Amino acid sequence: QVQLVESGGGSVQAGDSLRLSCTPSKRPFSSSVYAWFRRAPGKEREFVALIRQRGTSQLYADSVKGRFTISRDNPKNTVYLQMNALKGEDTAVYYCATGTQYTTNQPSYDAWGQGTQVTVTS
Repeated sequence: QVQLVESGGGSVQAGDSLRLSCTPSKRPFSSSVYAWFRRAPGKEREFVALIRQRGTSQLYADSVKGRFTISRDNPKNTVYLQMNALKGEDTAVYYCATGTQYTTNQPSYDAWGQGTQVTVTS
C-alpha cells in the first residue's frame, strides 16, 4: 500500500509562509494526481489544491487562490504546497492524497498521508 509522508507544518504568524512537502513510499510518482486537503477544527475536510500528473495544470479552492501554489518535482518524487500570506482561517491539519483522477472528489483518492498541522496565529 502506498504511504504518503508529509512534512513542513508548524506554527506561524498571520502573513507568514510555509511550504508543505509530500513524498510517496511507492507508486510511480509521475503517473499519479496529487492533491492537498485540509480539516479545520470543528469542520469537515475540504479540498485545497490538486495538480496533474505532469504538473501541466492545477486547481485551487477559492479560499486559497492567489496565496497557495501546488507544484511537483517528479525526479524528486515530491509534491509541494507553498502557502503564502497565511491567515488564521488557514489553521488546519493538511493532508496529502494521491489518485489517478483529476478531481476534487475525496473518495477518488486511494492513498492519504497522516496529516500535518498548520497553525496560524494573529
